Amino acid sequence: MSGETDLTQLLRTMQPIRQPGTYVFCTVASLTGLDLTDCLSTFRETEGITLILPQATADRLGLTYSYVAAWLTLTVHSSLAAVGLTAAFAQALARQQISCNVVAAYYHDHIFVAKNEAGQALAVLQNLAATGTSDL
Repeated sequence: MSGETDLTQLLRTMQPIRQPGTYVFCTVASLTGLDLTDCLSTFRETEGITLILPQATADRLGLTYSYVAAWLTLTVHSSLAAVGLTAAFAQALARQQISCNVVAAYYHDHIFVAKNEAGQALAVLQNLAATGTSDL
């Protein structure tokens, strides 16, 4: 498996960035009629299919949502087998009362935070990277 596994190295090199745009989480019963290229992510749950997509796309499709998010990416190539990275940044954000919704993809971890907390969340993550340590 490729990617970094050492927690200290992951924290020091995570280089968080904010992706442009705003994103929402929606749920649908079926993907019929949806162009999956409009979606950033999908996940099938028992209750329905969760979509993560640009807010403008959800509006165009007439989908409902209640959470408008900013998308932050940790640009370090983290291994899917790495231990502690998610806990470290989630704990740092939680100390500042910032909720996060995480998607671990093959190369990077992606964090969705409330749009109005994006600047503060990015600063928290940058500080975590600068110190390279967590309090786990």
